[in-house]
Amino acid sequence: MTKPRIGFIGLGLMGRAMVGCLQDAGYSLTVLGNRDRTGVEEAVARGGSEAENAKALAEASDIVMLCVSTSEQVEGRIYGDDGVLAGVKEGTVVIDFGTSLPGSTQKIADDMTAKGAIYLDAPLGRTPAHAKEGKLNIMCAGDEAAYQKVKPVLDVLGENVFHLGKTGNGHTIKLINNFFAMTTAMAMSEAFAMADAAGIDRSALFDVMAAGPNRSGMMEFIRNYAVDGKVDLAFSVENGAKDVGYYGTMAGDLGRDSRMSKSTVAVLEEAKGTGDGSRMIPEMVDWMTKHLGDKA
Repeated sequence: MTKPRIGFIGLGLMGRAMVGCLQDAGYSLTVLGNRDRTGVEEAVARGGSEAENAKALAEASDIVMLCVSTSEQVEGRIYGDDGVLAGVKEGTVVIDFGTSLPGSTQKIADDMTAKGAIYLDAPLGRTPAHAKEGKLNIMCAGDEAAYQKVKPVLDVLGENVFHLGKTGNGHTIKLINNFFAMTTAMAMSEAFAMADAAGIDRSALFDVMAAGPNRSGMMEFIRNYAVDGKVDLAFSVENGAKDVGYYGTMAGDLGRDSRMSKSTVAVLEEAKGTGDGSRMIPEMVDWMTKHLGDKA
């Protein structure tokens, strides 16, 4: 059976790892990058093709995949005379692997449906290293028949592939997940900073907290940096602020007011304001230690 032709937009660290995984599995890829051409050049060197624009990429593809950072960037690639929407055909499946606003996702899905194409939201869990090995967690939502059509490709990329129901559910669940993760990370970072202020050993604090129901993988990510100086969560403060901000926007779109996310996004935005947006989330322990004495 002939493998579908895949177009891939967004070749950052995650995207280029996914492209490499797909090429290793024998898929033909057309790619489109942005300013950093490293991923594009790697893909072309492995037999891929580079598209002139998103429209041309869509015209050459049965499945179009996007792996970019924000809803604004997704919409920038979807719309316009040279966008994906202008190039899709009847039956084209377009997949957004990023963490996007569900409202934007639904709008794009409706516009794709009008062209006879199908839009799936499929945000990711895990890291580029997992992507390279085909071991991502993939949270896919949207049309069931389209999901089944592309599932063999998703199974190449993912160890755990979920179908989560209607359009937007994938992005909604991812935003809830990231809100909870970032809130836990900020709370644990402050806990270590407060222990420092009180003259309490960080390891002693963690051992007590982790002996009960508080223990979680996110706590351990923060502990590994706070105690051992090890960063094993490669997720930036800037990305955390974006995702929690999107969560708050989503809550508003649902007619709800998120109380908890306001504190989380406030501290992440404050860290961005002090020039620390590019630091990794576990390094917020240092930021908290430095700024916990500041007046709010």
